[in-house]
Amino acid sequence: MTRKRPTINDVAEASGVSRGTVSRVLNGQTNVSLAAELAVRRAVSETGYVVNRAARSLKTSRTGSVVMVLSEPQERLFEDPNFSVLMRAATNRLAERDMSLVLMIAGDDGDRERVAHYLRGGHADGALLISTHEGDPLLEAVERSHVPAVACGAVLGHESVIPYAAADDRGGARQAAQYLVDQGRRRIGMITGPLDTPGGALRMEGFTSVLGRKVTKRKLVYGDYTQAGGERAMHELLRNFPDLDAVFVASDLMAAGALQALRTAGRRVPGDVAVVGFDDSAIATATNPMLTTIRQPLAEVAEETVRLLIALLDEQQVESAVLPTELIVRDSA
Repeated sequence: MTRKRPTINDVAEASGVSRGTVSRVLNGQTNVSLAAELAVRRAVSETGYVVNRAARSLKTSRTGSVVMVLSEPQERLFEDPNFSVLMRAATNRLAERDMSLVLMIAGDDGDRERVAHYLRGGHADGALLISTHEGDPLLEAVERSHVPAVACGAVLGHESVIPYAAADDRGGARQAAQYLVDQGRRRIGMITGPLDTPGGALRMEGFTSVLGRKVTKRKLVYGDYTQAGGERAMHELLRNFPDLDAVFVASDLMAAGALQALRTAGRRVPGDVAVVGFDDSAIATATNPMLTTIRQPLAEVAEETVRLLIALLDEQQVESAVLPTELIVRDSA
């Protein structure tokens, strides 16, 4: 014999409250007394009741899921430790609302079309946009789908359209540049991130705002947020600016590559060249020497991004949020 699956009526009977009260508790509504809420939650545990998501979806037109769209090649997901932090924090925050996170990669045209089809099909209640590049054609598809969307980091050119939570990229870069100046470094270069991303553009703005006219084209090399890209960029910077005594690198992953290039070139860190990264990711303490870097509160940014999306789903007004960064001094500078 098979045991009958418990229903919402069983929960109501076990808790001694009405079916409507049980429904309000399960849907997270606040117009329920504490005693009733405790009774319902105890009855749910005792009966083993599980919400029928398919039935709820038909009734509420909600799927109970949010799609996280990463606009980078698939290999970046596994190489960059920042993305795992963002995913973990977002998953935990959504779980508090009994919602699931679906990850989709949008690294090329085919991927973007699949994401657009998924959104148009109404398979997600909202979208979390990660590492979105300026001019990305997916943005038009997101807007046409009418699915509420927020971004982790500003979407360049859409800051007033798509709400976002972000670290203070510009301010953090200013902290890094000023620290190097205060340490007596006078020939300072930079490896930027991609300039069609907020981290790339704003971190370069912050760096140049401190050094002003001292920044020339030969002191800037453009990177791609990968370790191999950081190594290539450091070799190029050494060719263009051989007497540099410091470098600000727009991500820890690229900074790890820059350290390798400096070792290959026979430059001591920090004796010959001081190195400052950005992120304070797990790799910052795995390098030799350990990285001086700018800490961005990634978990808090992810949680704030989810909070904004939930507020949109609840039809509330939202405002974008920028969270402060912090200089973490270690051995590389």
